Amino acid sequence: MTVNVDELELDKFSQLAHKWWDMNSEFKPLHEINPLRLDFIDSHAGLDGKRVLDIGCGGGILAESMARRNARVTGIDLAKKSLKVAELHSLESGVEVEYRCISAEAMADEAAEQFDVVTCMEMLEHVPDPASVIASCARLVKPGGRVFFSTLNRNAKAYLMAIIGAEYVLGMLPRGTHEYARFIKPSELARMAREADLTVETISGMTYNPVTRVYSLSTDTDVNYLLAARRNPA
Repeated sequence: MTVNVDELELDKFSQLAHKWWDMNSEFKPLHEINPLRLDFIDSHAGLDGKRVLDIGCGGGILAESMARRNARVTGIDLAKKSLKVAELHSLESGVEVEYRCISAEAMADEAAEQFDVVTCMEMLEHVPDPASVIASCARLVKPGGRVFFSTLNRNAKAYLMAIIGAEYVLGMLPRGTHEYARFIKPSELARMAREADLTVETISGMTYNPVTRVYSLSTDTDVNYLLAARRNPA
């Protein structure tokens, strides 16, 4: 079976793996938006006591924060160096998370309908076939469970803000982090979710104020956005 992965994308993150938990590194934006992501997920799904799968977990920023809210978290990724960093940080912090090097598709074959909550954040724009990942998320979550995505919209504003602004002007991200053609419009993500038997519940924007340097949730989905969906009951 062909694995749904772009080796160049894996290499990008592998080269930066040692910086995942450096709050002033290229991953600073992820640390800054993580409280927003965490509260968005918790407010819709109630993490306490839930079994959660974080797909594309990277160095474990979101996975650990969900575990701190008393969720039983498994994080999966195909970037082995990032997983090693995640595992080491889990040991250092004492926050228990299970990490595995496995694709979303393979995990769905192995553990269908085993999770109350599935998250897939800032990953869809880095894989060749996002619809396949979305379908796997739907297979992994229990009927009635929640699935959460975050990604980047595809329009002129997103290109200017996420690539020109963040990568070239402000230097918030390494140049080449994102490929504009892989950005996903909310309507496209919603369609792929529906095709995977998910019901879209909420779409919320994440905006950045370059003056105050503060991220916030808003109705503006022009650049970064979150989508909450529910697996249709059997």
